[in-house]
Amino acid sequence: ETREMTSREEAEIQISELDLLSSMFPYAEEFSVTDQLAVAELKHYVEDESAEMPSSRVQFVLNIKPEVSNASMVEFSMSCALPFQYPTVLPEITVRSPLLSRSQQVHLNSDLKMYLMQHCSGEPCMLSAREWVKDHAAAYIDKELSPSSVTSSNAIQSEDTFTRLWIYSHHIYNKQKRKNIIDWAKELSLTGFCMPGKPGVVCVEGLQSNCEEFWSRVRRLTWKRILIRHREDVSLEGGGHAEIQRQRKFSTLEEKCFDAHGARGNHMDLGQLYHFLEEKGCADIFQMYFGVEGH
Repeated sequence: ETREMTSREEAEIQISELDLLSSMFPYAEEFSVTDQLAVAELKHYVEDESAEMPSSRVQFVLNIKPEVSNASMVEFSMSCALPFQYPTVLPEITVRSPLLSRSQQVHLNSDLKMYLMQHCSGEPCMLSAREWVKDHAAAYIDKELSPSSVTSSNAIQSEDTFTRLWIYSHHIYNKQKRKNIIDWAKELSLTGFCMPGKPGVVCVEGLQSNCEEFWSRVRRLTWKRILIRHREDVSLEGGGHAEIQRQRKFSTLEEKCFDAHGARGNHMDLGQLYHFLEEKGCADIFQMYFGVEGH
């Protein structure tokens, strides 16, 4: 039984990995931090017991010239963002190059993600991601995929996968945001629930592409802090609409307000949330959100 890392331990690992990267790649054209403030906040959080959780994530760019005789001029850039719980969760990395077509870039990035999922769970992995890109990226420039294979591989990923996202927010009070969450879920045929208050919990489930569209809209709103706490992906095995309905644990998307208490009436009763999740067969999620066994 491995002990969950605390957020300070995760922050410490992020700082030491950044230090390692800057000592290995001292020149800005190889490694540059996009947001120095985020790093300063992270260091402060590690050093000061009373410091608040940082408000923005560390983001940086690694540039790589793969060692390929004929591609000496090609450069790949890796734009990286470290989620607050990295390395417990994977980093977000997008590899780009002017020589990659859109489909080649998609292909490269999904293969890199696959590699990280298989090899890097819970360990710092920026160097191995960089190595992988250095060794493999140039090959994607020559992969001129026939249109049919591109559509089929992309289609398999999004149309044949059922996804459930468990989103955690520091708080959700704003009426407009709450309306957006419900309207967008309806528009994208997603079911689940939204628990406003502090903390805020949102669960959406449906086709993978629709869940991802929902998340990209929600995260663009302004939040003190919001992240995907847990994600479930299930292959639909080509079972179509019926199979999607079978996978759903929620019949609609509704706002769930559990008796609020507390001075502003905004702290939800977590015991009731636990029982609600238990009824839906999702009790194990409670622990992912709150790090305690439910009661």
